[in-house]
Amino acid sequence: MSTLQLVLKALKEKNLLKEARNISNPSLVLWDVFNKSHQCEENSLFCCIPGEKHDGHSFASDAVQRGAAVLLCQHALPLQVPQIIVENSRWAMGFAAAAVYGFPSKQVSLYGITGTNGKTTSSYMIRSILEEAGEKCGLMGTIVYADGEKEQEADRTTPESCDVQRLIARMKRNGCTSVIMEASSHGANQGRLNGCLFQGMVFTNLTPEHLDYHKDMEHYFEAKKKLFEEYVSENWCGAVNSDDEYGRRLLRIYGKKCLSFGLDSTRHHDVQLQNFYMTLSELSMKVQFFNSDPIDITLPLTGRFNIYNALGAMAICYKMGVAPLVIKKGLESMPQVPGRLEKYFFENEVCGVVDYAHTPDALENVLSALREVCHGKIISVFGHGGERYQANRPLLGQVAARLADIIIVTMDNSRSEDPAKIAEAIEQGIASVVEAPPHYRILDRNEAVRTALSMAKPGDVVVVTGKGPERFIVMDNNKIEYNDSHAIQQWALDVGLRWR
Repeated sequence: MSTLQLVLKALKEKNLLKEARNISNPSLVLWDVFNKSHQCEENSLFCCIPGEKHDGHSFASDAVQRGAAVLLCQHALPLQVPQIIVENSRWAMGFAAAAVYGFPSKQVSLYGITGTNGKTTSSYMIRSILEEAGEKCGLMGTIVYADGEKEQEADRTTPESCDVQRLIARMKRNGCTSVIMEASSHGANQGRLNGCLFQGMVFTNLTPEHLDYHKDMEHYFEAKKKLFEEYVSENWCGAVNSDDEYGRRLLRIYGKKCLSFGLDSTRHHDVQLQNFYMTLSELSMKVQFFNSDPIDITLPLTGRFNIYNALGAMAICYKMGVAPLVIKKGLESMPQVPGRLEKYFFENEVCGVVDYAHTPDALENVLSALREVCHGKIISVFGHGGERYQANRPLLGQVAARLADIIIVTMDNSRSEDPAKIAEAIEQGIASVVEAPPHYRILDRNEAVRTALSMAKPGDVVVVTGKGPERFIVMDNNKIEYNDSHAIQQWALDVGLRWR
């Protein structure tokens, strides 16, 4: 809850306010902020956002009829309600919402995780550590939005800015003292993080993804760097992967605020891995914080990339004052992250794995991790999303051809593209690798998963990548109910196999 006067003040301080019209009562109380007219209630602020298909200004009258008391818009409208006129309503919305909800990110410890890979697992690790330290945590990311009382399936990694501010305010009301949030580059560029001030920021890595949007790696890096420049509180601190070249660039700028972490023994890291041992079911490692005594940690995870995720979580929590032994307990008790190396150990000694890896780098991380601990063959099942960075398709094929023993190319969210054409591009990458393993094209994803599991022998690992915990396949603008984990479980039930 806030007043119109405080919203105007907040926008003026950001140099976003062009004009205020029909302001007869500056003390007007505002309770909520929306950018969809059908959501509006009494004494709410409606933000008129121009979109690709619809212009929110066209729905202002409907919003007012439903109770909107104030409009945030880019030009004056023929309506007798207070109107806040700005140059870019989408950009201004987050700052206005923060004012309405009482600047909620200043009332909690807000942690942001940014980077191409590892954000989701890192966020779960940080939450587990902080909960071990006695904090009640909210979570906002790719899989769920957890407000301290209940969880809802995430619509996207970073919601619209008014929804972000409302969620953080709800988390605060529900008793959360910390909020962990995946901070995407799209979210920063499109203003969805406006109004947020992070106390802790983690940088995981930067590899080619979203280049259809960012155009090149330098623009992609600048979008990430912006988070460290414009979205942090005065006394913020960070944790940065110093094995990553872009991480080292961040450390050259913000090194005094950040702890470095990494695996490369030839480099100095504030949080340093000394040694590790992996099996398919767990990861044991010895870690040293500065010059303190090393601690031994055993995680219910596997994979070198999860070492990086754990080190980043350890570094930011240590920097924020959590003791090493509490960090150890928090990591060792963390739950399975849905769709992130999610494992099914069957009684026929076959293992099924579900992972969200959908870029060449992420797929290489997953397959390399499994190659280190798999005693049989790796059967890789994957596709690629339609209307996504097409140059990744042959690269995905090349990665699988180098690291898997059998490949089944299937469909992902093909959207408006022909899934057969996407598969063909992947197969071109497979064919470019000398002595590539056998591969099959089975576009029906459920059938592809069942085929892979049926051909697996004891000791083999079937890894299904690209969708993680997603519950639908998007095809021709239709959502078809489907989930990789459910497909694996249903196969096991049909053939009479139990799993753990």
